[in-house]
Amino acid sequence: MVKQWFLVFSLMGLIGSGYANEPLGTPDLDDIEYPDDEPHSEAEIELGEKLYFDTRLSKNHQQSCATCHSPELGFGDGLRTSIGTMGGMVSRNAPHIYNLAWNVTFFWDGRADTLEEQALGPIEAEGEMNLPLKEAVARLEAVPEYKKAFKDVYGVDAIEPEHIGRAIAAFERTVITMDSPFDRYIAGDKNAMDPSAIRGLALFQGKANCIDCHDGPNFTDNSFHHIGVKGDDLGRGAVAEDATMNKAFKTPGLRNVLLTAPYMHDGSEGTLQEVVEFYNRGGDDKEGISPLIKELNLTDQEMADLVAFMGALTEPIRIERPEIP
Repeated sequence: MVKQWFLVFSLMGLIGSGYANEPLGTPDLDDIEYPDDEPHSEAEIELGEKLYFDTRLSKNHQQSCATCHSPELGFGDGLRTSIGTMGGMVSRNAPHIYNLAWNVTFFWDGRADTLEEQALGPIEAEGEMNLPLKEAVARLEAVPEYKKAFKDVYGVDAIEPEHIGRAIAAFERTVITMDSPFDRYIAGDKNAMDPSAIRGLALFQGKANCIDCHDGPNFTDNSFHHIGVKGDDLGRGAVAEDATMNKAFKTPGLRNVLLTAPYMHDGSEGTLQEVVEFYNRGGDDKEGISPLIKELNLTDQEMADLVAFMGALTEPIRIERPEIP
């Protein structure tokens, strides 16, 4: 179960340090929290997978969840900021969905507390899929296969928006990566990571101090920090209505980070090398920046070693797209 102090820390969105880092390690499937304290059934996961890939859930039948969170693109879309179903650009980069099963807060600004809530958000957001949930329900109700599936899984004759969110979240909880070279290395296979990645691990936990925010089995503290990215987006500050949180954004998990470019909430850094260089110079926007962000004075070799270590967190996931009814 998620430790209570960690949950409170995450939801408050504190920026300071002074707390104990969660140790790096391999995620534990027994630590996943489910809505009804029961693992999802195969039928629920299968239903959610179809919905995840179904373009019926966007106003123009042009986009699905997988458009911006594509399994072929590291469950992102490869764009600096995503494009909505109406053709406009959204303001933020599409975050990956790896290992969300262990998350306790969602979206870059933490405006959703559950994976079920997160799953519904983009469907009805005007700038994204732009489909009122009432209309989404009507579209699914018109498909006999979906009617039967929702009846079988949830025992309902009428589909409700919450059922859509629950099904999609059930599928998203299966997008798990936990057997990377790093995991094999800490399990005892000392040949699983090359010397550069091993040096990078030491830097990650030491001189580079990445672990202050990217800790735990999924390399995220699930909290929010102003790391010095330039721009006017207030991030967590706008959601929490707290000026001390302005420009603070959620710490992304680093598993499969090699596959999820570009980086930062605005997609402003195109490569992991650029990300490391950004942190090495102590960020760009210094006003109100987190005290955790400081110039690192890393050498070129040390920066290369950090990139090598983050590359060792990679375990690609291949998902065959389902047949949509």
